[in-house]
Amino acid sequence: MARTELGDFLRNRREALRPSDVGIPSGGRRRTPGLRREEVALLANLSVDYYERLEQSRAGNPSEALLAALARSLRLSVEERDYLYRLAGYSAPAAGAVTGYVDPALMFLLDALADVPAHVMDDLTTMLAQNTLSRALLGPWTDGDERSGNVIWRWFTDPESRALNAPDEHESLGRGYAADLRATAARRGPDPAVERLVADLRAASPEFAGYWSDMQVTPLHSTRKLIVHPRAGNLDVQCDFVRSESTGQRLVIFRPQPGSHTADSFEFLHALGGDQSGRRYAVD
Repeated sequence: MARTELGDFLRNRREALRPSDVGIPSGGRRRTPGLRREEVALLANLSVDYYERLEQSRAGNPSEALLAALARSLRLSVEERDYLYRLAGYSAPAAGAVTGYVDPALMFLLDALADVPAHVMDDLTTMLAQNTLSRALLGPWTDGDERSGNVIWRWFTDPESRALNAPDEHESLGRGYAADLRATAARRGPDPAVERLVADLRAASPEFAGYWSDMQVTPLHSTRKLIVHPRAGNLDVQCDFVRSESTGQRLVIFRPQPGSHTADSFEFLHALGGDQSGRRYAVD
């Protein structure tokens, strides 16, 4: 591992960021440029001491999971992320690999969206990052493993995942998920992750198998939904998608319909907080 160069690169990228770039209040004048070490450590969920040792080239070999957290926290581009992996002695992640990395442009938008539920998912609908309102609405999707955080898998294998959706929307949502997965399969080409997910879904869910056999190819698009929340009531939303061309990841935004009381209900969800007893619903 190029230890000195790795530390220099981390420090350079940290000093290039402003607190507002990562959703942190600036807190007045700062004596040094960029983020503080403790702020990067907090964002990456690691100790300040370990992060300091990384920058000072005194730490051991960081894991790939830790590198993914640092790349997300420092808002690295795909090229910068790959460079970070190579400095640490790893190959760059394969296209479409679930690593915890989030497109920096989508993270910037997610940080700015404080008044509506929003989250980022990859092109296989695995949840990668959530804002506070998304966690309050759906539960902590990003805290589980790859399958438990996958919207399509949960929709077709866990009946509780549909609890927030009106029953008369279930068929259209299910068909939409199957068509979106086929669109991803077409875009990626031969891909073991896609083939494994499709095979497992067909084996686990006759409903998915039926929709898959229809061979519809349509990415998820902006859709009006009625969410029935057990505590916040009916939420009339427009579910919008912003897609990254470089990573295929998507920012999902639940926009309140004009004239509805949904914005007020979002304020109530804010008061509830971001962890709703670990539940995971699928409403994308």
